Amino acid sequence: MELELIKQVPVSEQHPTPILFVHGMWHAAWCWAEHFLPYFSDRGYKSYALSLRGHGDSEGRDRLRWTTLAEYVSDVKQMAGRMERPPVLVGHSMGGMIIQKYLEEHEAAAGVLLASAPPKGVFAATIRVFLRHPVAFLKANLTLSMYPVVGTEPLAKEAFFSRDMSEEKANRYFEQLQDESYRAYLDMLGLNLPRPKKVKTPMLVMGAGQDTIISRKEVEITARTYGTEAEIFPHTAHDMMLDRDWETVAERINEWLKERGL
Repeated sequence: MELELIKQVPVSEQHPTPILFVHGMWHAAWCWAEHFLPYFSDRGYKSYALSLRGHGDSEGRDRLRWTTLAEYVSDVKQMAGRMERPPVLVGHSMGGMIIQKYLEEHEAAAGVLLASAPPKGVFAATIRVFLRHPVAFLKANLTLSMYPVVGTEPLAKEAFFSRDMSEEKANRYFEQLQDESYRAYLDMLGLNLPRPKKVKTPMLVMGAGQDTIISRKEVEITARTYGTEAEIFPHTAHDMMLDRDWETVAERINEWLKERGL
């Protein structure tokens, strides 16, 4: 499978452990290229962001609807396997669940979950979306396409960004969103949930105080499940790598990696 991989290599390498960023639903590698890749490259990390199959410039768009979560995990395995040592894995939203699944069977230097889908699945998030936008939700299920959930600029801005984000920036990000696998959504709903007891990798679990998709309580449960405490950024919305205070989020990740000698 040919997968898009965006990379940014530091001028003078300081850290031997690379970082691999994994995007969430409706996104692709581009969402990390805006801020996080240059931020961590400037601090001495080889930084990589992949587009999962069917996303961005990766192959597999023709069968995206029925792509499984396990296939996304395979994409992470493919890219991580090309690196000189097990990377730090940073996953956002669905990408966080992909990392949880990956770590059941594979080694990584550390895992960072940003506004991640929780181990018990996205049933509660589904109910929240349905109650706020029943027409868009029903359209998604009738067409077996997840795009209607974020298919207009107002829907996308409500889902991903703070209210004070500029229209210009929110619209620029909206134009890069795409459809998502309906089957992967079903996997996250309950067909293929993580098995946290199999995960031994140290985890940093972070959430957004203005998130309309993943609640603070769900982030806290995720953190407890992996034996740590949730870190909540009160002024940030779901897209923690693009929204206001993205740099505060990145600084905390960088600090945590330093604490672990990575």
